[in-house]
Amino acid sequence: MLRTLQATHDRFTLKTPFRISRGERTVAEVITVTVAQDGFVGRGEGVPYPRYGETVEGSLAAIAGIAPAIEAGATRADLATLMPAGAARNAVDDALWDLEARLAGTSVAALAGRPEPAPLASAITIGIDTPEAMALVAARIADVPLLKVKVAREEAQAQIAAVRRVAPKPRLIVDPNESWTVADVVAWQDFLVEQRVDLLEQPVPAAEDAGLAGIASRIPICADESLHTRADLDALVGLYTHVNIKLDKAGGLTEALALADAARGRGFGLMVGCMLCSSLGIAPAMLLAGEAAFADLDGPLWLADDRPGGVRDEGGVLLPPHPGFWGARA
Repeated sequence: MLRTLQATHDRFTLKTPFRISRGERTVAEVITVTVAQDGFVGRGEGVPYPRYGETVEGSLAAIAGIAPAIEAGATRADLATLMPAGAARNAVDDALWDLEARLAGTSVAALAGRPEPAPLASAITIGIDTPEAMALVAARIADVPLLKVKVAREEAQAQIAAVRRVAPKPRLIVDPNESWTVADVVAWQDFLVEQRVDLLEQPVPAAEDAGLAGIASRIPICADESLHTRADLDALVGLYTHVNIKLDKAGGLTEALALADAARGRGFGLMVGCMLCSSLGIAPAMLLAGEAAFADLDGPLWLADDRPGGVRDEGGVLLPPHPGFWGARA
């Protein structure tokens, strides 16, 4: 067996700036990993996220550090002991899944015992702006099945109301990205119900989410920044009704699959999300998204140019990549 691993830094310019409560992005910075063996090539992608102390340089260094072990034959099962959960491990793990499927002449879905990815309703995200500007965006996509609204604490109610006024039909996720207080969550319950919010995602900082204990929220609340791997689940029981599984946090599809099963076993509803990424980061997540109550996989839709053969959006329905793009028979 002759196996080689390569990791590169790729940049994808966004169509428009992406704004959340922590700042603005105009470029998606990703790590692309390829693992080649016996004439087959597996690919994976990870998005180093500063919120978790990750950088492109650090991720590339971490991958270089385990490259000899991978080239010597280390498997996905070995990765959990070779690397911590995060974007770097995600890129390697997903590349190994892709390679394994190609070597076996099958699909990742078959290997994982999951249904093949199918078209699904995925949230279309509206980034933070003035309420008026957000309403203009929402009016253009008012017929999609699911909207996600990024909000800042100061204008949150005005932003939500502006979007809901022009888009009364879609299910609605509100995402403050840790910018609210526990007192806000309590005080704004009636408003959230009036605006028919279907899910409130990580309203308070992860370090303060213990304050959610005992709140009889009338809106389902989803953990995002508070959840990375199975090790985090027990601490979230009684605080959240749902958990947002992102492969970049979990460290790849291997842990994400196990995390989904463990979360369901504890009674959590599932959301499957993503970072700003290309379709190579979304293809593995689509294996899980069909099982989730909420899918938020519109990362590639923000890119000016995605990878060829990637996912496509039709009115808020995300279509899987072309056969052979990742993890499937060509």
